[in-house]
Amino acid sequence: MDYRTIRVEERAGIAQITLARPEVMNALSSRMREELLHAVTDTAPRARVLVLTGEGRGFCSGQDLGDARGLGIPDFERILREEYEPLLRAIADCPVPTLAAVNGVAAGAGANLALACDVVIAAESARFIQAFTRIGLIPDAGGTWTLPRQIGLARAMGAALFADAIPATEAAGWGMIYEAVPDETFEAHWQARATHLAEGPTRAYGALKQALRASFGNGFEEQLALEARLQGACGASADFLEGVTAFLEKRPARFTGR
Repeated sequence: MDYRTIRVEERAGIAQITLARPEVMNALSSRMREELLHAVTDTAPRARVLVLTGEGRGFCSGQDLGDARGLGIPDFERILREEYEPLLRAIADCPVPTLAAVNGVAAGAGANLALACDVVIAAESARFIQAFTRIGLIPDAGGTWTLPRQIGLARAMGAALFADAIPATEAAGWGMIYEAVPDETFEAHWQARATHLAEGPTRAYGALKQALRASFGNGFEEQLALEARLQGACGASADFLEGVTAFLEKRPARFTGR
């Protein structure tokens, strides 16, 4: 695909997808959503970790409200079902870890795109804004599902109703994201985290993702059965054998993702 709104770089097991419309704070146009979906599904089979980040001073300002200018009232139900849902499902179902490196403001659907990833690492100067009520809308792009599970109903309700800008350090304290990192070390830090994941036991990471996501809909017995099934598969992997061998030989494991 001819990418015009994003950049895709693959190196050493890391697939880095950069939102590249800095002139509009990487707002999500229809074209960008199409390109993101293609990039995620195309790189996932080859990658061992997928990184989503933004170019310029912002991560993503959300839906590009000028995208459909002159076309009348936007059909947001169609846009969400046909353009956002496939993208969010592709991220959620990605067989390898997904990491959002939030370099600046993440607003509206841009915030929820980041929060759809498995791990969110943000620069301390970044802000997360559920900006929807400012224009008479409700959180979408999975926000009404993700936020209550991450930060609880009270904080999710307040963040959505008031549309406050939540600093990255506060978001980390709330459990909305994993880490807030000083700006001067942000890029080196998330790259080191991505490298760690790319060199890890990829099959175990995939099983871990499956188990944790399933836990919200499973009862205790169902979850125990799922754990047993997934652990059985991990125990038969080459990475498990390498991990045990490396432990006994007192050396770092050299995982291959198999």
